[in-house]
Amino acid sequence: MTTTPRPRFSVRAGLEAAPEHDGPFEGIPEHLLVPLQQWVKGIIGSREGLARILCLRLRIAPFTDPRWRDPQYAMPLVQAAGTQLLDVVDEMLHAGIVESWQADGLGDTLDSAGSAYRVDEAARGLEERVTPAVRDAVRQTLADAVASAAHGSAADHLAAAWQTAYGRSPDPVRAYSESIKAVEAAAHAVIEPNNAKATLGSMLGEIKNARHKFTSVLSTPAGGDPITPAEVMMRALWEGQTSRHGAQHATVPETLEAARAGVHLAAALVQLFVSGAITRML
Repeated sequence: MTTTPRPRFSVRAGLEAAPEHDGPFEGIPEHLLVPLQQWVKGIIGSREGLARILCLRLRIAPFTDPRWRDPQYAMPLVQAAGTQLLDVVDEMLHAGIVESWQADGLGDTLDSAGSAYRVDEAARGLEERVTPAVRDAVRQTLADAVASAAHGSAADHLAAAWQTAYGRSPDPVRAYSESIKAVEAAAHAVIEPNNAKATLGSMLGEIKNARHKFTSVLSTPAGGDPITPAEVMMRALWEGQTSRHGAQHATVPETLEAARAGVHLAAALVQLFVSGAITRML
């Protein structure tokens, strides 16, 4: 359960106005720099072999000096700052060299500092912070999709969409594409079970031509159509993909904001189909 952050004493006592911006903080704010550097140092220490691999992966040059016998790889990692420090922390998590208690400590540090980033659920990288209720809803959808063999790889695609939308190195085009694939996998058995090459576009065509075959647990007004709410969401997701086809004009990749909206739209649709809220009448 989350709680509203406690205002500082000076604000509660009326000695100062509440800060205009008190998080979440993008990048590495000054108050988070040293704690993160200390966290990196506590894990890397003098493990030069490990530090060398991390530097190579991150394209970070070692520190050298004629007075030293060997180049120093741990030092530039420990002294990293800004976005490079975020990359170092993310890569350390991804490399699997961080113990669970160390990942928990990092999570507490990021939370306390009001960082815009958090340790992901698998403790294998950083991701952008999302409202817990929203994150929990997506997590439940993933669990439901995994448990339902009839909905194919919907869970895998939705998980990939989430990570590429909210991970440390977001990929909006892939996130949007994976969102569409997640819905296609979840809806296939309901909308077009006999079409092995079904796409979100062909499913929309099937709904248009055979609306009477579908029903929903949602209450429908007299004369209404129970499939319409899902159809509207599916069409918004399908038509919102700007990078799907090439043409004479330059292809327009999805923005990060559009990709994230697409992920949440897809999550809602996957849940509708996986939960049985939308069914096909025989």
